[in-house]
Amino acid sequence: MNTDIYKTKLEEEKKLLEEELKTMGKVDKTGDWEATPESEIKAQDVEDEGDMADRAEDYEERSSTLSVLESRLGDVNRALSLIENGQYGICEICKNKIEEVRLEVNPSARTCETCMKKVI
Repeated sequence: MNTDIYKTKLEEEKKLLEEELKTMGKVDKTGDWEATPESEIKAQDVEDEGDMADRAEDYEERSSTLSVLESRLGDVNRALSLIENGQYGICEICKNKIEEVRLEVNPSARTCETCMKKVI
């Protein structure tokens, strides 16, 4: 299997994910991403408790989105590492090759189609 096309797709996705992550948060001391509010919340700027609740809800949504993006970035980085190690495209469950059509749709897929259906 020629992995160059998948490597290119994964590198492009990695770049997009990192850019999106930077708009949603920042890296903390442990290397994990932490959500940041869209704007700094100051008590004197908040007109009522409803405004504060809305901002807290927005922050929670950003945290949730950040978690999904961070997980996806981990999958992409893992796939890139597998390409470098010559182990890319091998199902983690049955150890058979992952179908190329599946990798074209999801270059960071961990399982073949058969095993994916068993897991779901």
